[in-house]
Amino acid sequence: MHPFRTAVEAHDLDAVEAMLAEDVVFTSPVVFKPYSGKPFTAAILRTVSEVFTDFRYVREMASADGRDHALVFAAKVGDREISGCDFLHLNEAGEIDDLMVMVRPLSGAQALAAAMGARFDEVTRQASAG
Repeated sequence: MHPFRTAVEAHDLDAVEAMLAEDVVFTSPVVFKPYSGKPFTAAILRTVSEVFTDFRYVREMASADGRDHALVFAAKVGDREISGCDFLHLNEAGEIDDLMVMVRPLSGAQALAAAMGARFDEVTRQASAG
């Protein structure tokens, strides 16, 4: 099991943040432009951990070289059930330098966009403080 999965399932957001490269790129399922940097990515992950309920990973896949991982999850946003995938890429040091999240169905993605949009000022504040 990838340490990112272990940390997320344990709600250990400090451990999740420690796995991120300083120059990590986060690609959101609901925003066109990727976000760059550890503080902003960590703030997004902390906030989404509050937005998702009943979050659980259901499958994990890895490339032969261990640098690419796909972690399939199920969760709820409000009353919407979603499924999604965290795609991780690890740099030479073993840090996550690319994190792309995809979710479905559209109604779940819309619920996620609304919930995260309502908290985006807090995400920005956390990122600036980090």
